[in-house]
Amino acid sequence: MADNDNIDTIGLSRRTLLAGLGAIGVASAGAGLGTTAYFNDTESFENNTLTAGQLDLLVDWQQTYDFGDGHQFVSAHPDHDGDGEQSIAADNDAGEIKYSDFPDDEDEDSNGANIPVLDCETIPPLSEADFGTDPVTGEEMETLVQFTDVKPGDSGEITFSLHLCDNPGYIWMQAGNVSDEGGAFTEPEDVAAGENAADLADAIDAKLWYDEDCDNVHDDAGPIDIMLTLDFSGSMLYDQYGGVVSTDPIQVDGQSYGETTKIDLVELGTRQFIDYLQAQNADVQVGVVYFDGEGSGENTPRTGILEPLTTNLSAVDTALSNLRQKLANVVSDAAPSTPFDNDGNPDPYSNADGIATGTYISEGLDDAQTELASNGRASAEKRNIVLSDGESFNGDGNTNYAPPASAAANARAASPAPATDVYTINVNGSASTLQAMAGPAGGSGGDPVFFNDINDPLNIPTVFGNLAAQTVAEKVIMEDTLANVLDALADGNGVPLDGNRATLYDELSDDPNDPDREAFRGDGVMHCVALSWELPFDVGNEIQGDTLRFDLGFYTEQARHNDGTGPDLPA
Repeated sequence: MADNDNIDTIGLSRRTLLAGLGAIGVASAGAGLGTTAYFNDTESFENNTLTAGQLDLLVDWQQTYDFGDGHQFVSAHPDHDGDGEQSIAADNDAGEIKYSDFPDDEDEDSNGANIPVLDCETIPPLSEADFGTDPVTGEEMETLVQFTDVKPGDSGEITFSLHLCDNPGYIWMQAGNVSDEGGAFTEPEDVAAGENAADLADAIDAKLWYDEDCDNVHDDAGPIDIMLTLDFSGSMLYDQYGGVVSTDPIQVDGQSYGETTKIDLVELGTRQFIDYLQAQNADVQVGVVYFDGEGSGENTPRTGILEPLTTNLSAVDTALSNLRQKLANVVSDAAPSTPFDNDGNPDPYSNADGIATGTYISEGLDDAQTELASNGRASAEKRNIVLSDGESFNGDGNTNYAPPASAAANARAASPAPATDVYTINVNGSASTLQAMAGPAGGSGGDPVFFNDINDPLNIPTVFGNLAAQTVAEKVIMEDTLANVLDALADGNGVPLDGNRATLYDELSDDPNDPDREAFRGDGVMHCVALSWELPFDVGNEIQGDTLRFDLGFYTEQARHNDGTGPDLPA
């Protein structure tokens, strides 16, 4: 079908909109937001209900206002008890209730994050959403965001969590139903002239950004020491053990391969990670550790330092080049085997019967922790990013088995020092093992914020891109008056969002189909975008009595058969 034949404009009431749009195409957190749904061969419109076979965008959010006494909850989705704070009643015999972990000075473990366990299986439909109660008037809010009596110094924020399920897709953020109305006359001349201008949106300062850790706060950058701890086992490369992802060719920094393997995607993702840190002049040291199993007759696992911690990111990039050959060198049965001896066969279709066996995640993590202790900076946050596609087990030799969860717990608890954030990436391996390892320095394991579960290895570069974005100051899309931000969100298809923030894409000036704008992968991974606002103390009384209301929403279209330009809108 031609693209122009797939465009329908649908006007829906608030409840019909909320009932239908949580499942497909457009997910709107707003009342009656005018939408243009871009239909393709997997979507249909029947009996005022939008349904989808393979494109599913789910949205949750937390909104707060601060009227001078700290943030108070306004609205959230889901919100099982209607108190304005994001919450969900767990489906278990204990009747456990989970709430958002909003910043709390009396709770040292509070990190401000929205509920991280929400996913494609647990987010309720938007038909159950409630826009909350206006904290000034006490009346039900007609739009998602509304200001009826804003005073200088007041502020607020809303963070949306986006989950694109099933197929990959492009996403735009939109605004609609903007109503900015003038209030009381403040000057005799205004009364005489009959003027009553709406000044509130122009007076409010606003910031739109990617809230990478979904904690409702824009995070600046600080010094960080990072170890990349990478699985160099044979299943990352050799087709014999599931290392070949597809027969599609791949190019990694000028090196072309006729097929795509897991280690190719790791190289692409990690080098993109390094490129982004360089481009952002990040205050980082980065090092690389590898881990494998052991060869026949060996009693020690094959792990080691591929690149020590260094501020020379070009050296790290070089160390991460040609990982096929380096992995092949490590798993070669010729002992001693190192990444640099060139004694391995990097052909993924070669006979790999004699390669090393086992996957020593724990020992690799210990090597990384030792490097952080030896060469880390006292003032820097410590971070270890661990990627594996397999179970951790002993192999054929006699080395002592160390449970990965225990090694990770020691790293988080600074036993030995330093205390380290442990991020884990599971690529169709042992999800339970890698999730148990994940968590913040000083915290417990099993933290979903620090765990990335990848069903499709093609998502590896995107995950590294998102982790890179969490290493520097969170990317600001636009910082301007609220009026100008809403104008950008309401213009055309809205503001095109980037599924991989490590690519250098400008949402306001670059074309929506720019190669650096990537689709959001359809695996349900949580991505957050936030809008904050504040009315400056020096604003004049021209805003007295002004009101402002608006809705926010998200439009998505499948990456398949589309290039990111979005639908052609009528002139």
